[in-house]
Amino acid sequence: MHEQPITMQPPPLREDPRRFINREVSWLAFDRRVIEEAANPRQPLLERVRFLAISASNLDEFMAVRVASIEAQHAGRLNIKTDDNLTPRQHLAVIDEHVTHLLTDQRTVWFDLYRDLVQAGIHILDPQELSPGDLKWLENYFHDNIFLALTPLAIDPSHPFPFIPNGGVALALHLRDKQRKQTINVILPLPLQIPRFIRLPAHEDDSVIRFVMLEAVLKQFLHFLFPLSEIMAAGEFRVLRDSEIRVTGAAEADDLMHTYESALKTRYRGAIIRLSMANTMPGEMREFLAEQLDVSPEKIVIRSSILRLADVRQLIVPERTDLLYPPYEPRFPERIREFNGDCFAAITHKDIIVHHPYESFDVVLQFLRQAAADPNVVAIKQTLYRTSKDSPIVQALIEAAQAGKAVTAMVELKARFDEEANIRWARDLEHAGAQVVFGFMDLKTHAKMTLIVRRENNALRSYVHFGTGNYHHETARIYTDLSYFTSDQALCNDAAAMFNYMTGYAKPESFKKLAVAPLTLRKTLVKLIDEEIAHAKAGKPAQIWAKLNALVDPGIIDKLYEASCAGVHIDMIVRGACCLRPGVPELSENIRIKSIVGRFLEHSRIVAFGAGHGLPHDNAKVFISSADWMPRNLDRRIETLVPIENTTVHQQVLDQIMVANFKDTRQSWDMQPDGSYRRADSSEEDFSAHDYFMTNPSLSGRGANLAKKSLPPRLKYQRKTRKPVVKEN
Repeated sequence: MHEQPITMQPPPLREDPRRFINREVSWLAFDRRVIEEAANPRQPLLERVRFLAISASNLDEFMAVRVASIEAQHAGRLNIKTDDNLTPRQHLAVIDEHVTHLLTDQRTVWFDLYRDLVQAGIHILDPQELSPGDLKWLENYFHDNIFLALTPLAIDPSHPFPFIPNGGVALALHLRDKQRKQTINVILPLPLQIPRFIRLPAHEDDSVIRFVMLEAVLKQFLHFLFPLSEIMAAGEFRVLRDSEIRVTGAAEADDLMHTYESALKTRYRGAIIRLSMANTMPGEMREFLAEQLDVSPEKIVIRSSILRLADVRQLIVPERTDLLYPPYEPRFPERIREFNGDCFAAITHKDIIVHHPYESFDVVLQFLRQAAADPNVVAIKQTLYRTSKDSPIVQALIEAAQAGKAVTAMVELKARFDEEANIRWARDLEHAGAQVVFGFMDLKTHAKMTLIVRRENNALRSYVHFGTGNYHHETARIYTDLSYFTSDQALCNDAAAMFNYMTGYAKPESFKKLAVAPLTLRKTLVKLIDEEIAHAKAGKPAQIWAKLNALVDPGIIDKLYEASCAGVHIDMIVRGACCLRPGVPELSENIRIKSIVGRFLEHSRIVAFGAGHGLPHDNAKVFISSADWMPRNLDRRIETLVPIENTTVHQQVLDQIMVANFKDTRQSWDMQPDGSYRRADSSEEDFSAHDYFMTNPSLSGRGANLAKKSLPPRLKYQRKTRKPVVKEN
């Protein structure tokens, strides 16, 4: 199941485009690592099912956005080459080869999981396998819960081929009218509101959990829909459509919302980029569908497994706790409790960083709710990129506005697949009296930031929250992210300047501590890397650590190559796409890259520079960020790079979080020079960063009482070997 190495020699020249790994190929390698976890017997069985569903969902989005964009380039005959020198046509061919292998692996893993589910007492049955009593129950279920939601659509000169929505699955039927002796084709879409896997009632004294798939139920009871017809042939198919929203031209704020509302409608009717058909469908029916949908052969995929494989997550039954991860309840920072829940008092005492999901996102919500109820709070300003369906964050902002606070919400309408929800939240906030701003037409606001202004001692004092993740209380339980709270007035003033820039286009002359994209973040990173190069040339320790979701930007990659050649030791954790080739002689031999894929989705962005001391060190320069190192983040988004200067927080981020991630072997993959990945060797030491964080309190949030108790094992880093070790306190 491991990806076969790409047969490509190391680049002989710094200018050779082969010094970059293809972005799309690297992203597909990440999805392969997700599939590997679905095949990993060390993972609980239903968690493996979840990994497979995530892989399938990831691949759908990749096809609907990335591949659709490249196909648009090819169709438009645009001569745009990738950083590794591929034309759109060549790019599509390379992607297609990797996607084909990925689909094969998904099918193989699903068949293995199906077998394991049966052995574990979770069965997916065909109606033909059911007893008469079960069939009668299923027939009643069909009439009570499915029949009225079905809409069969005939195809003839007066009934053109129906529209199939993006991601939709449908049955194609070939019928013969028994009375008129005529044949007709019918499309029967599967209703999205009905479960794909229908659970049968349990038998007495039987612990087996049984499901029947929706399409199997429909085929079983088609005679109720077509009582006077004979079913000649039937087969499932699915379409994926171009889901990228392309909005061009300047617009005022009011127009921008309406523009996106209109653009959203085009997403559901985008051009078909993939047509998947079941291998049981007759050839004539396949040809009919391809002709009616106007899909060329290279966009057709014949599948022997489930269409819309992401639906297998419906098989994850909560009562089978033996097949799931042990439950985990995030800790609430003790230091907030020591101040009787007063977030402002706790932050004034000392900066706090909260490590999600190991520590509860409720502290962020409490920070906002306290501000909403506090009569001394004058203003609340917040960026909103993605948030949950019933967001308590938005509700807190609404309550604050209704209480008379000056609430400003910077709502990003261009957050992909969250545009609709953000439009709804924007309207709710406006109705409550909040000032809603949509920012720049040509820049996405991706920074995660909340500024609270409070009257204290006859003067205004500010508190700010910077995050690496979204204000989303649901994903905060499964994404690893950092929430940094501070009352440092330089950072608060920089945050205020950022909000003024976003709401009033008041571009600041400079920032005291923050680096902000697209204004200063790129050049700040380059300057910090150059400083490490200078330290290396001066014979001082020179080291860079970084934790990112993606490393794609060619300018930053070339700068890291330059640093490696100068003798800077660079260690990185890059969860997803990585276009840098590590370990290539005379190019990147001092660069090591790993990826972590496990129970929680790695999402925090951290970067540290040794500053002439090596890493880790008390005098190192440490930052958290909302930005990955991609052109879009550095040049086309509003992002933050936030310095961590408080001693305790600095130690937590550098000596605890980063070292634990480097130490991890159980869920780590080491990147090879050709772009392939090898699972880390855990034979000598089996260490899980996720388990470590779940069982040990964080340094900045533990409070005075916990600080007096025995500390968790200290994680130390040996600079000579570049390996972390554990030392008992």
